[in-house]
Amino acid sequence: MIKFLDLQSQYSQIKDEVDAAIKDVVEKAAFIGGDQIKQLEKDFAVYQDSSYCIGVANGTDALEIAIEALNLPSNSEIIVPANSFVASSEAVTRSGHKVVFCDCDPNNYTIDLMSLKSVLTQKTKAIIAVHLYGHPCDMDGLKKIAQDHGLFIIEDCAQAHGAEYKNVKVGAIGNIGAFSFYPGKNMGAYGDAGAVVTNNEELANKARMIANHGRIEKYNHLFEGRNSRLDNLQAAVLNVKLRHLERWTNRRIEIADFYLRELSEIQQIVLPKREKWARQVYHVFVIRSKERDQLAKYLKDQGIQTGIHYPIALPKLEAYNYLQQNCETYSAYKNDIELLSLPMGEHLTKNDAQKVVETIKSYFK
Repeated sequence: MIKFLDLQSQYSQIKDEVDAAIKDVVEKAAFIGGDQIKQLEKDFAVYQDSSYCIGVANGTDALEIAIEALNLPSNSEIIVPANSFVASSEAVTRSGHKVVFCDCDPNNYTIDLMSLKSVLTQKTKAIIAVHLYGHPCDMDGLKKIAQDHGLFIIEDCAQAHGAEYKNVKVGAIGNIGAFSFYPGKNMGAYGDAGAVVTNNEELANKARMIANHGRIEKYNHLFEGRNSRLDNLQAAVLNVKLRHLERWTNRRIEIADFYLRELSEIQQIVLPKREKWARQVYHVFVIRSKERDQLAKYLKDQGIQTGIHYPIALPKLEAYNYLQQNCETYSAYKNDIELLSLPMGEHLTKNDAQKVVETIKSYFK
């Protein structure tokens, strides 16, 4: 079996380091707050080219806290790309605002700038730039639109740890960014965890207070916040993984380069495009095929796991029927029935990748 994701294999590589880190936290009984969190916030901020990092409970909280920190007028419109995980959009509505969907680029799957411009209104106050599949958005283009229309940019970096736009890591290129450390992410915890990053001190302080009951000091609550603290055990695991992240990322890129090279001649599939200015970190490697379901079954029968990211474009979900945006001519509305994610991760050997390629080629003979 060639696994789509293999966290057991990853753990076996770093077992001694992880076990020692967890043991240290348990022996000190430092479960909430503590040195591990401080170290992670410091080191992850440096890694992501950000001035500030605030650990929070999960990636969805990170998005909601980022939105709340901007102090937008109630019921503001926030634009979200149509192909993403539902957290990107539900964070908007659960924060008291209106989600407006735009299309995705059919080549790299990030937010389509022309489509974005077409849905701008006077009520638009922010853009959620989803660095989908680990490919950074066109941040210069987004910043120009944001500057022209007085908008904030929230970077959704749940799939983009270490991704770069023109040699700068994503997260703090816009106003504020949100990361998820869900176990299956490129850098995942052993449970839920997340982070907010920014270069703006005021936003950083606001986000930290929101995540900790509206306070910096114990019992000194300046406003009502929420309980969204990153715990010390998860921080300890993440500190270990951060030391290995670049090596794992380079391996993902090697696998992706192999897929791109070896599958390039198959006309029945569409390969993802990596822009010249992008360092894509390949959270997933997504192809398109009109025979998606048959191909996935064939691969499964040959012992190869696949995934779909995502099978239903967000505006087509029942949750968003009220928006009446599910009849648009967006490419994302057509592509969702063709998307297929191939095995990706540092667990793959050269032979594994070769088998994936050869099996796909044999299907299309």
